[in-house]
Amino acid sequence: MTNHELIHQFKKTRAHSVALCAPLAPEDYNAQPVAFASPPKWHLAHITWFFEEMILKKFDENYVIFNKDFSYLFNSYYQTVGERATRSLRGAMTRPLIEEIYSYRSYVDKHIVALLKSKLSLEIETLVTLGIQHEQQHQELLLTDLKHTFSFNPLHPVYHENFNLVQDTNKADGWLAMPEGIYEIGHQGDGFCFDNELGRHKVFLHEYKLAKGLVTNRDFIAFIVAGGYQEFKYWLDEGWSWVQEENIIAPLYWIQKEGTWFNYTLAGLKPVDLDAILSHVSFYEAQAFATFKNMRLPTEFEWEAASEKFNWGKRWEWTYSAYLPYPNFKVADGAVGEYNGKFMINTMVLRGSSVATSEGHERNTYRNFFHPKYRWQYTGIRLVK
Repeated sequence: MTNHELIHQFKKTRAHSVALCAPLAPEDYNAQPVAFASPPKWHLAHITWFFEEMILKKFDENYVIFNKDFSYLFNSYYQTVGERATRSLRGAMTRPLIEEIYSYRSYVDKHIVALLKSKLSLEIETLVTLGIQHEQQHQELLLTDLKHTFSFNPLHPVYHENFNLVQDTNKADGWLAMPEGIYEIGHQGDGFCFDNELGRHKVFLHEYKLAKGLVTNRDFIAFIVAGGYQEFKYWLDEGWSWVQEENIIAPLYWIQKEGTWFNYTLAGLKPVDLDAILSHVSFYEAQAFATFKNMRLPTEFEWEAASEKFNWGKRWEWTYSAYLPYPNFKVADGAVGEYNGKFMINTMVLRGSSVATSEGHERNTYRNFFHPKYRWQYTGIRLVK
């Protein structure tokens, strides 16, 4: 990639983060009602800190740190870098003001562009590209975290009237038959991928049929009406405990009023569209629904092997695969090595992408991962039989 191309991609990505925050009021930037969802101000600062910490400090010998306290405030989980603020208290940091964070972004942007104009080694290109991909991840998190924060407000605030994001419908139905055989799994080629996609390898799959469409709201309401949340026989033991302890009776953001289901969206509270694709369910709910239908979830290998033959990209799709390393997976040296490998425990793989994923960030080898209880991402269900 040339200097000009990388600079263009960098500027475009950075501008998109700012554009996502355009509808926000000053009061929106700091709210954090739950530990796992960070406030917009923290996201804007953290993705800037990444470029400063991983690139400018290392490759620009004349770089002057914008604020020495920012590494402590806006480091996320990088033990290699040093101490960091408590995750659950990110919303308590009313200072620095959002104006200073935007100044920080401009300052770092100016120095990254200057660095790319003056010299572009393979190592710098690789790290800047990783930084762009990292920022795209946080763009999606910014939207989903913000939606979760807004959902606690009984006034059902509108982020933007054009950001419903859950009204998509399936473009195909029926089943895709996949023959028994040996399939190659994992990233190949010169394009970008994360390290957890590497280690292309062969897997043997028995024949299976995979749904061309995702489970709809109408499908899932049938599960609710049939008492799916009250019947332990559909649930894994851990999932059943979660349902009981958290009093779960419907997908996240669903509210029933006078017998009608509504769901909170970034465009406000809307009636549930029965034909729209289901969203915001946990792995526990996905597995229970599949059991209710006498079917199952695909493994991540089944999903990838068939991925070029069906439409995907509207929801992150739960798989029945634990997040584990591929053969010959290697953890990189330094802070970059903390990006994926250390999370390979107690999480499940999701495949595809979602309506909130930034343009160009999706791949059919992408391995997203979350704990089975989480459902604040745009998650959905694809069945296998």
